[in-house]
Amino acid sequence: MNGLSPKKLTLYLLLAPAILWLLLLIVLPHTGMGIISLRERVGPGEFAFSFKQYMTFFEEPLYWNTFVRTAVMSLIATVLALVLAFPVAWTIAKVAKGRMKALMLAATLLPFWASELVRTLGWLILLRGSGVIPGFFQMIGLTNEPVELLYHDATILVGLVYSSLLFMLVPLINALETLDDSLIEAAYDLGGNRFDILRRIVIPHAAPGIAAGCIMVFMLTLGNYLTPVVLGGKSSMWFTEQIYTQFITRFNWEQGAAFAFLLLGLSSLLVWAGLKITGQRFADAMRRT
Repeated sequence: MNGLSPKKLTLYLLLAPAILWLLLLIVLPHTGMGIISLRERVGPGEFAFSFKQYMTFFEEPLYWNTFVRTAVMSLIATVLALVLAFPVAWTIAKVAKGRMKALMLAATLLPFWASELVRTLGWLILLRGSGVIPGFFQMIGLTNEPVELLYHDATILVGLVYSSLLFMLVPLINALETLDDSLIEAAYDLGGNRFDILRRIVIPHAAPGIAAGCIMVFMLTLGNYLTPVVLGGKSSMWFTEQIYTQFITRFNWEQGAAFAFLLLGLSSLLVWAGLKITGQRFADAMRRT
C-alpha cells in the first residue's frame, strides 16, 4: 500500500465490483462448465477426462442440424432487425424533432417495460388458432376458418425480431445522431442521389452502430430459449432447447456443458467474422451501445 497513490487506490476500488462480477458470474461458471464438458462418467461419482460429449455432437445428425438451423435463423433474424430498425432509427435521429422525437423514443421503449415472457405470450394470444389475427382474417373473408399461425419458422422469426429490436435501435440511433447534417447537404449540392449518400456517407458513418446492434441481436437470438419454444412449439428445433433438455430433463450435465460451449464458440466465431468483414473493432462497436 506504501507505493499505491490515492488516485490508483480509488480506481481499483471503483473497478473492484466490475471485476468481482466478471469473476463470479462469467469466468468461474464458464471455467467450471468447461471442466464438466471434458469429463465422462465412468462410475458412481467417478469421472474420466474425455472428448466423448463433443464427439456425440458431431456423430448425432439431430444435434448438428439443430445447431446449424439455430445459427441460420439467428442470422436471418439479425438481418431483419437491421432492415426494420434502420429507417426507424434514421427518423428518430434525423427527422423527428423536439416532443415528437421524445414520443417516438418512448414508443420504442414502451413494449420493453413488460417482461419477455409477457411479450411472448402476447404473440401467443394474437397468433393461435382462436386468437385475434386468425379471427380477423376470417371476419374479413380472407380465410373460411381460423388458421393456426403458431409453430412456423416465420412465427419464430417474428418473435425473435420483436424481442430484440430495441437492441438494434439504440446503437443505430446513437451512431446516426453524430452524423453531421452538413455532410448530407454537401453531398446533395454535389449532385449525389439518395442511394449514393446512403452508401458512401450514412452507412460508413453508422458502421460501428450497425456492428454493435448486429452483435447484440445475434447473440440474444442465438441464446434465446423462451421465444422459440413458446412460438415454435416442440418442433422448434432450437439449440438452447437441446441444452435445457440435457441439463434439466436428462441430468446429463457433461453433454449439456459441451453443447453450451459449442454455442458459445459459434457466437464468438461469427461475431469475430462479422467484425473482420466490416473492418470494425469490437471496442469501437461497443461504444455505440
